[in-house]
Amino acid sequence: MDYFIIVVTTVAGLYFHGWLYVRIKRWMDRDMALALAGSDEQKRAYMLQQLANAQAQKIKRRDLPQWLEAAAAGYPGR
Repeated sequence: MDYFIIVVTTVAGLYFHGWLYVRIKRWMDRDMALALAGSDEQKRAYMLQQLANAQAQKIKRRDLPQWLEAAAAGYPGR
C-alpha cells in the first residue's frame, strides 16, 4: 500500500508540473503578442488572432518572436 501512495503522489506531482509548464509557456506567448500590440485594443485583438494563426500553423517556439514581430509590422490599422 505504501508503494501505491508513493506512485500516485509522484504521478500527480509530475502531471501538475507538466500542466504548469504548458500554462506558463502559453502565458508567455500571449504576453509577448500583447506587448507587441501596445495599448491599442484593436491591435491587441489582431495580435491574439495572429498568435492563434501561428499556433495553427505550428510555428516553432524559437521562431515565434520573429513571426509575431512581422505580423505586428503588417498590422493593417496603421
